[in-house]
Amino acid sequence: MKEADTTCALPTDKDLVLRVIPMPADVNANGDIFGGWVMAQVDLAGSVLPARIVRGRMATVAVNQFVFKQAVRVGDLLSFFASVQRIGTTSITIHVEVYAERGAEMRQCVKVTEANLTYVAIDAEGRPRPIPRV
Repeated sequence: MKEADTTCALPTDKDLVLRVIPMPADVNANGDIFGGWVMAQVDLAGSVLPARIVRGRMATVAVNQFVFKQAVRVGDLLSFFASVQRIGTTSITIHVEVYAERGAEMRQCVKVTEANLTYVAIDAEGRPRPIPRV
């Protein structure tokens, strides 16, 4: 794995949708943050933009791609950035990138995860419904 830069540069072309610091309760037996914990945070972050667009209930229907690039550590400040990749009739695909700011002064930034997720707008019975067009 590649070492982090010594200065922290986060994306400016995507929406910052979530920031969180993993805690000791979130680690696995190796002392790194559980991959499942990271996945849950990515799903939450990925749902922010679609929630603004679908205006109602929605559900995660697919994790199209999920790449763990580096381990996440206790105390990392994680920033989740999202962008809309595609809007269909009932579904929306989102790209999420996760960066860790680490080090004593949070001066190092590394991309730790990226993923593509698809959400579908649903009605009260859980059936797909059209996404409103503006």
